[in-house]
Amino acid sequence: MKVLIIEDERKTADYLCQGLTEQGWTVDVAHDGIDGQHLAVNYDFDVVVLDVMLPGLSGFDILRSMRAVKNTPVIMLTARDGVDDRINGLREGADDYLIKPFSFLELLARLQALTRRGRAQEQTLLRVGELSIDLIRRKVVRAGQRIELSAKEFALLELLARHQGEILTKTAIAEMVWDMNFDSNTNVVEVAIKRLRAKIDAPFTSALLHTIRGMGYVLEERDGA
Repeated sequence: MKVLIIEDERKTADYLCQGLTEQGWTVDVAHDGIDGQHLAVNYDFDVVVLDVMLPGLSGFDILRSMRAVKNTPVIMLTARDGVDDRINGLREGADDYLIKPFSFLELLARLQALTRRGRAQEQTLLRVGELSIDLIRRKVVRAGQRIELSAKEFALLELLARHQGEILTKTAIAEMVWDMNFDSNTNVVEVAIKRLRAKIDAPFTSALLHTIRGMGYVLEERDGA
């Protein structure tokens, strides 16, 4: 899952970024309204965490700009506890509201609920040959054998499975699994692919994860592979 945090309090933003990253989310952060609006309007996210009081543009301004072009779920954060603020946010199109200070676990639960709601019509079980990926329970099974993956390994496998049969470049994988500004000249993608292959392919008789030399990687079932 990919989340955008628009929050000018850097300690709060860093805390949320670290916590969500540890949960396997891909996180982008903006510390002012101008940058936040640019990211929220021009890039795709599964959900946006949006502070109300921001330099440059307010959270309400950003929300109005978003709702003119997209329906990405939005949770608004505010230090204010006035009912009017919450009503205004919901009227402008916010999907949920949290008052500071808040529990990280509560925010996480609300984010998960919003993304489940937003993807209610999407497929929640992916299959590649005898490999199945349960996106809700984050469970991976191949030939009846449970496979334990780290958060990043699961995100990588989900990406490859959603693009089953398509060749994905290192740059595309790095942008979608790690960070849009990720330096693809490092070997983190190759290392992650190697670890994932050791878990989903090595113990079995056929390979599903293939390297296409000079191009990238593809997840697919091949006859006689």
